[in-house]
Amino acid sequence: MSIQLGKTSLANASSLVLLQLFSRAFTFGLNQALVRLATPQTFGTAAIQFELLLSTILFLSREGVRNASLRASVKKKDSNVALVENISLIPVYLGIPISGLTALAYVQSASTTTASQPYFHISVAVYAVAAILELLSEPLYIRAQNELRLNVRVRAEGVAVVSKSVVTFLVLAFASDEWALVAFAVGQATYGLLLLIVFWTVYRGDINYIPKRIRTRLHGNTATSYFDAKLLNLSIAMTGQSVVKHFLTEGDKFLVSRLSPLEDQGGYAIASNYGSLAARIIFQPIEETSRLYFSKLLSSSSSKATKPKDEDGNSGDTVRKASLDNASKILSSLLLLFTHLLLLLVTFGPPYLSIATTLLLPPRFQNTSAPSILRSYVFYIPMMAFNGILEAFFASACTPSELRNQSRWMVGFSVTFVFAAYLFNLLGFGDSGLVYANVLNLFLRVVYCWTFAKRYFWERGVGFGLDAVVPQRGVIGAFSWSYLVTRWSWKAYEHLPPKILPQRNHITAGIVCLGVCLGTW
Repeated sequence: MSIQLGKTSLANASSLVLLQLFSRAFTFGLNQALVRLATPQTFGTAAIQFELLLSTILFLSREGVRNASLRASVKKKDSNVALVENISLIPVYLGIPISGLTALAYVQSASTTTASQPYFHISVAVYAVAAILELLSEPLYIRAQNELRLNVRVRAEGVAVVSKSVVTFLVLAFASDEWALVAFAVGQATYGLLLLIVFWTVYRGDINYIPKRIRTRLHGNTATSYFDAKLLNLSIAMTGQSVVKHFLTEGDKFLVSRLSPLEDQGGYAIASNYGSLAARIIFQPIEETSRLYFSKLLSSSSSKATKPKDEDGNSGDTVRKASLDNASKILSSLLLLFTHLLLLLVTFGPPYLSIATTLLLPPRFQNTSAPSILRSYVFYIPMMAFNGILEAFFASACTPSELRNQSRWMVGFSVTFVFAAYLFNLLGFGDSGLVYANVLNLFLRVVYCWTFAKRYFWERGVGFGLDAVVPQRGVIGAFSWSYLVTRWSWKAYEHLPPKILPQRNHITAGIVCLGVCLGTW
């Protein structure tokens, strides 16, 4: 089972990476045009405040149910599957009131400068509708995930992402400037609508938004219920935790939206888009596929451990041990990959970022906080990668009590994040201080989940430790040599303009060092 699941997960991860690569490559070109068509104020409102509004609605409505449902068994059409399908309707019922209340709270708390922009209130309303449209497809999304039909998701999100970018671009390009916020809102509504249409088409409308009452027999007695109790409790626990987790995930945007002027919000938004591009293309698909893989593998090993033999004649303990070994090896391999990524970014990021920002950022964004924020992403990107994969494992293996314990710790991490953001602001870091505060927050979450994973495997007699995620000495030596060479080259040519031709010798040195590092790796 674990071999087949591994093959399926690898195919799913490849499909998701290709989806992200295609859609991001296509939308990257359109976004380059968008940031030239939209002012920093408009871009800041749409990409920081409106996106924060949308993510708040979606995160609180569906995150707990989505993660908990991955542990469900859908091998056959029985009453348990129907109970799980009922649970998948919860995001729809939660999302409608949350959308209205969140949009109303945002409008009431928006600054005068923000609210005075043309068609601001209409744009907020359209974003709330867009969230509801996206949530209507959530039951079908959960069904596709549990059936390991990620090709359905690839198709739906591919069509939706490209359509969103095209619609936003067309409205910005051909409508007057006062319709700029509406352009982003209509683009998001297009995303939610097409997502729903594609899922609906694939499953031929096979969904009923009214929960079914299911009769089950237990110890000779007949009981009527709507939800699988164990899965419902886990969903409630994960939904409760999502409040704290959402603040930690989006805390920087929340503070930027409240403390920074709209121009700097635009700079923060464009820097975040560029800085997290690798995270969206590679890390997000790996994280989501890993959560699916670990959830199915570990729940399967748990159930098989109670059986004397599996279908191949292996004992339950043998199957369980093999599944745990596979989980440990996969987790270690991914963490080792991300350790190499950290070395790459720390070695080559700072010496060449000024050249990259000159090429990528439009002139009107050069004087915002965008360049300094991009420098901080050198540390933020790998920390996102470590945190994503470790939290994916934690969500797949934890019990409800362990989830509640993590929630208590995350409250402490929230306090640490706010304190660090305040301290970095006093030290003059500006908006980039929020990113460094987030790096600290992610590091603490990484340590917590790492400790959990290590204890989880060791209690079950499976090896898992730091030595498996540290690169070999030769690799560390190559990166150390490259670090010194690129810093010397950076210092030698820093008096020249940060453009390709004046910096060609510096760029050549970087290419040679990169080749040495990759070759050694």
